[in-house]
Amino acid sequence: MDNSSDVEPTSPVSPQAMLDLPGEHQKKLRSFIHKRVLNPEDADDILQLTYLEAWRNKERFGGQAALSTWMCGIAQNLIRNHFRRLYAKPVHCEFDESLWHGQDEGQDLGWQFEINRRLEKTLSAIKGLPVEMRNTLYASLETDGSYQDTADVLAIPIGTVRSRLSRAREQLKRVTQSHASR
Repeated sequence: MDNSSDVEPTSPVSPQAMLDLPGEHQKKLRSFIHKRVLNPEDADDILQLTYLEAWRNKERFGGQAALSTWMCGIAQNLIRNHFRRLYAKPVHCEFDESLWHGQDEGQDLGWQFEINRRLEKTLSAIKGLPVEMRNTLYASLETDGSYQDTADVLAIPIGTVRSRLSRAREQLKRVTQSHASR
C-alpha cells in the first residue's frame, strides 16, 4: 500500500518571508529570547543568530509548525548553547581588601589569612559540585536568587531548581565545615 500521496511535500520557506516576519511574531521571538537571557546585549546577539541560523537552515523548515514557532526552537537551542559556554568558564574571584571596611592595617594577619583560606575552599567546593548543581547555582546568582527566573533561564521545572540548590547548599556546608575544623 503506497502512502506517498498522504505526505505533503515540504517546501523551504521563502527567504523574504523569513526576514519579514509579521510584527507580532517578531515581538514573540524577541520576548521569548529576552525572557530567558537577562543580559540585553547577549539576548540581541542571540536574536540575530536565530535569524542567521534560520536562514542557513531554511530548507529544513517543512511547514509543520508556524515559522515563528520553528524560529523559537532555533532560539532555544542557541540559548542553551549560550549558557553552556557561559557556565563552562571558570569562576575568577580575587580578594579585594578595599571591601573590608573598618579593618585596621594592624589587625591580626592570621584572621585575614583564615578568611582567604575559607573563601578559596568555598570556591573549590563550588567547582566540585556536579555540573547541573553548579550551573543552577550560577544561574540563581545571575537571576538574583529567584527560583522562577532561574527555572526560566535553564528551561527546567522550578522544583528541580529548588532541589538542586538545596542539595548544593548542603554539600557546600558539609565541605566547608569539614575544612573549617582542620
